[in-house]
Amino acid sequence: MERLASFGNDPFDKPPCRGCSSYLTEPYVKCAECGPPPFLLCLQCFTRGFEYKKHQSDHTYEIMTSDFPVLDPNWTAQEEMALLEAVMDCGFGNWQDVANQMCTKSKEECEKHYMKHFINNPLFASTLLNLKQAEEAQQNETAIPFHPADDPPRPTFDSLLSRDMAGYMPARADFVEEFDNYAEWDLRDIDFVEDDSDILHALKIAVVDIYHSRLKERQRRKRIVRDHGLINLRKFQILERRYPKEVQDLYETMRRFARILGPVEHDKFIESHALEFELRREIKRLQEYRAAGITNFCSARTYEHLKKTREEERLKRTMLSEVLQYIQDSSACQQWLSRQADIDSGLSPAAPAPSNSGRRSAPPLNLTGLPGTEKLNEKEKELCQMVRLVPGAYLEYKAALVNECNKQGGLRLAQARALIKIDVNKTRKIYDFLIREGYITKA
Repeated sequence: MERLASFGNDPFDKPPCRGCSSYLTEPYVKCAECGPPPFLLCLQCFTRGFEYKKHQSDHTYEIMTSDFPVLDPNWTAQEEMALLEAVMDCGFGNWQDVANQMCTKSKEECEKHYMKHFINNPLFASTLLNLKQAEEAQQNETAIPFHPADDPPRPTFDSLLSRDMAGYMPARADFVEEFDNYAEWDLRDIDFVEDDSDILHALKIAVVDIYHSRLKERQRRKRIVRDHGLINLRKFQILERRYPKEVQDLYETMRRFARILGPVEHDKFIESHALEFELRREIKRLQEYRAAGITNFCSARTYEHLKKTREEERLKRTMLSEVLQYIQDSSACQQWLSRQADIDSGLSPAAPAPSNSGRRSAPPLNLTGLPGTEKLNEKEKELCQMVRLVPGAYLEYKAALVNECNKQGGLRLAQARALIKIDVNKTRKIYDFLIREGYITKA
């Protein structure tokens, strides 16, 4: 027997019986196999075996009643609801009128029960509310909190945010353009008349059915947008940033499947993958500890501290090597030493003399670690350092110039510049170097 709270004293607040259409009074019967919506019967229709469409008289059933205690063993759920409704109708403190409306309890019983359980009860958040919250927490303990876009932003018409929201108008809860926006055009000339043939009548009915399917699709799309909070895109994107980059990519890829699952189920799905990512990262970290011979967490903390220190030292060495690259410019170093000497002698430092080009020359390129460096000889490395050209690009330009020279029997500078589209000064230095080393010949 399933216990539910009563619907109230107003008969029009109660669901009708599917058999006789009369308003139900407790207890009544609910079919456990039919629905939704729930298939409800009064006791009279149930006893005579009422059947309707898919509902059969041999289906399993549940008896619906609110005749059970909630806060007090001597008060049923139906009486609790009646008390609250009487206090709402008669006003707080009019206990005699409340007792007269309830008919089952005295004035003293109503006042004592209400003051004890609804006014002076410090735990009344209430008991039923606590049970509901505990049930929701149990169901959603692995999912992230879901907050639909109840109050989306209201951008100006045809603004960037308005286009991002697909023209959604919050005040009307509608879009500027609907799905299949011109579906109504197919109905504008349809008119059902008595002279229509059976085929023409069936054709018109089919067109109306197609139009109804378009309306259902519009409602389905709006429901998905509303349930998943897709209207307020910026708020939706803020929620996504809580995840690591890998999980964000998955979130973006799996968003198209959100329409298949509900909002809570979809969030559970994404949250489970985020948990999997965290577990994989922790497993990788533990494997790193084991490979280093670490068997306890105390040693692991020391290892992490030393690892962080090593990373900082490595970063400092990298920065120092970059500084040393710039120091290799002899003219810049000479100017700096001259200025320091003037400062030490008490003279005002002279302004640095500008170079012929109006700017200081760039330092040589550091080839350490660049791909293709091992394929160069010493002269080619020196050329790449001075021209500031990565080895991979130099090898491509060299191969292109050598092949063109073999085809033409010689190569001119203009042809080389047309073949490789880089700075003309760099092309000239590469061309002269290849001529000087004998890789190509002049035309």
